[in-house]
Amino acid sequence: MQLRARLAHAESGQRVVAVSAWEGGRCLGSALGEAPTAEAAEDRALQRLLQRLETSSQVAPPPATQSDVRPAPVPPAPPAPAASAEPSASEGGVAGPEVEPPADPDDWSEELAELERLLRQLGWERDQESIYLQRAFGHPSRSRLIRYADLLAYLGVLRRLEPGMDPASAPLPMRRPDLLRRSDALLARLGWGPAEGRAMLEREFRLASRQQLSDDDLLRFNELLAQRLEEPTASSQEQGTPSPAGQAPG
Repeated sequence: MQLRARLAHAESGQRVVAVSAWEGGRCLGSALGEAPTAEAAEDRALQRLLQRLETSSQVAPPPATQSDVRPAPVPPAPPAPAASAEPSASEGGVAGPEVEPPADPDDWSEELAELERLLRQLGWERDQESIYLQRAFGHPSRSRLIRYADLLAYLGVLRRLEPGMDPASAPLPMRRPDLLRRSDALLARLGWGPAEGRAMLEREFRLASRQQLSDDDLLRFNELLAQRLEEPTASSQEQGTPSPAGQAPG
């Protein structure tokens, strides 16, 4: 396993270092560390990354040598599921192949620079940002945003806030599980089944499953569903014959 470290952000009395772990050209994970010096920030980022890798068991075991290779027994084929057993929305639904989520990028410097710009635009100091982070993510420190998706969600909501907004009452970011639950609820209210949801995905995004959407596109998908609810015939008309509700399009 190879470790890479880079200085992601620097200002007076503060350094943010990003450390990532790589193996075989694949990023196993990354983490940020914040401290007054770059060395201390790197140590914190490394400690957090190793804890994260250990918890998620992302580090694969070393490849077996040729002498260790043994043919694996072929397991018996599982019984076919009953016709009425269908995958739930959280398992990917019925639409399209399962998509491997992209690995977190190694370089977050552009996102962190935009974050600083947005905070200045809002007029938030460090104490005010800490109040908002505690509400949104359960901790007061930006350095503990170790998931790239959380950083993107944070940026997304800051872009929509007005300057001078009180961090104690500002709307919280919608994270991916919340977005999926929201679309489930909207699809159910519309009375749409997999066919109708998939038709909108293909028409608007050229994709067949919600799992293939980015967080921003998933938010847009929910907005489109909400707009359909406001139309007089939303619950009764869509391309094709309506399918029974209850299963989301991936």
